[in-house]
Formats: sequence, structure tokens, C-alpha cells
Amino acid sequence: MDGIKYAVFTDKSSRLTEKNQYTSNVESGSTRTEIKHWVELFFGVKVIAMNSQRLPGKGRRMGPIMGHTMHYRRMIITLQPGYSIPLLRKKEKNFNQNT
Repeated sequence: MDGIKYAVFTDKSSRLTEKNQYTSNVESGSTRTEIKHWVELFFGVKVIAMNSQRLPGKGRRMGPIMGHTMHYRRMIITLQPGYSIPLLRKKEKNFNQNT
């Protein structure tokens, strides 16, 4: 789980799920073969194609100093028919109702 950061839940990624394609953000230094090997090993699926894109970091201001976040890479992983990856839930906040 070193290479993949988290799954991406957008309108486009929801449409791609119907075509057996899954979207996730990965470490910018990982290679396509590393990600493919990790996905096949961890989820027990067969990957037939991988598309990647490098997305730029965003500008962040801290007072008078302008900085930026690191760039990242997004992968669209296409699986063979018959295979699927269980969708990961978004992190939900737990509110204690007893307080």
C-alpha cells in the first residue's frame, strides 16, 4: 500500500466504474509497473491497462509568503471483465451522540 494514496470519487470516476475502470491518486515517484503489481497482488485482480496523468500542485499562501503543494499523479486502472475492486468509503466523521 506504499504507492496508492487514496481512491478518487468524482462524477467522472463514477462513470468510469461502470466501464470497469477505477481512479486513484498515487505517489508521484511510483512507476506504472509498481502500481500494477501492487493492485494485482492486494486486490487479486487482473489489470489490462493503466492511464496516468501528472497533476500540478496548488498554490498556498501563508501570510506574505506564497508556497505550493507537491504535484501528484492520478491513475485510471482498467480491469479485465469479471473482476472488480470493492469501492472504498469516504472517511466519515464520527459524532458522539452521548455528549
